[in-house]
Amino acid sequence: MKALVFHGPGKRVWEDVPDPHIQDPTDAIVRVDAVTICGTDLHILGGDVPEVTDGRILGHEAVGTVVEVGSGVQTLSPGDRVLVSCVTACGRCRYCRDTSYGQCLGGGGWILGHLIDGTQAEQVRVPFADNSTHRVPDGVSDEQMLMLADILPTSYEVGVLNGRVKPADIVVIIGAGPIGLAAILAAKLMSPSHIVAVDLADSRLDAAKAFGADVVVNSGRDDVAAIVRDLTGGLGADVTMEAVGIPATFEQAVALVRPGGHVANIGVHGKPATLHLEDIWIKNLTITTGLVDTYSTPTLIGLVDSGRLDTSSMITHRFVLDQFEEAYDVFSRAGETGALKVLLTASS
Repeated sequence: MKALVFHGPGKRVWEDVPDPHIQDPTDAIVRVDAVTICGTDLHILGGDVPEVTDGRILGHEAVGTVVEVGSGVQTLSPGDRVLVSCVTACGRCRYCRDTSYGQCLGGGGWILGHLIDGTQAEQVRVPFADNSTHRVPDGVSDEQMLMLADILPTSYEVGVLNGRVKPADIVVIIGAGPIGLAAILAAKLMSPSHIVAVDLADSRLDAAKAFGADVVVNSGRDDVAAIVRDLTGGLGADVTMEAVGIPATFEQAVALVRPGGHVANIGVHGKPATLHLEDIWIKNLTITTGLVDTYSTPTLIGLVDSGRLDTSSMITHRFVLDQFEEAYDVFSRAGETGALKVLLTASS
């Protein structure tokens, strides 16, 4: 089969690799019908995730069709249409029992495209398949479902729920890329009074406005702190979310929140960020980080299935699998191309 293979920082190739096979009784082999690229994949290619080694197939999001199951798989059969979750769960360890699947001790967690071969391929082996896939409801498209593999549960759990967004809150989201836009959609479920989106690219701020942001701020031109002070009577935001993954935006998120407020870090960081305790020790802040656990995926599937949450508008560019190199180029130059999420399918 063909797959997108990592060969060290900055090196990726769509090439021939062996087909996956059942290794454990709880495995399933899934034919990839739709897949996307995550900002985390760009961090890997940038050398920010050294655990990813030469030869690894990238990717941790897919919708596909089950083609084979191990003898221990109880809820799936060949032909089933499933979402492959970005997080794998053994279902038995302490963390899985607490629904903290991202911290799985039994061989799960974030492993696809990280510690084992991932989804940017024609087929993928999914460990602990009963716990790590979700059936696609009839009438829900592949592209709608695909957004629930990672960015929607990440923004909802790590951003909105960890940040404790409440009705009438003022929420500032720094970064209007795919995860920031997903955070806007997720925050709207909690009925905040204002959502403020901050970014350097006007194209992404236009997208943020379309996704439901009440105020958009270009941090390259505008005084973000002054705008937030004016909006909040000088207090600062109730909740800030960092959705970029660089030191400057994390420090900005801390600076913009009010005393007693919440800072939810969603971004993937490859470098240290300074925590200015000399300024904030007195402010009673709550700062949270997190890898998504995907415990909310069934809830989000229900919202999509009922029409309460529309994710399809996040996809701006469409390709077939053989165009993976081009798709990466478009996605990595999002400021120029306007790419939000790219969709790759097995056929046009």
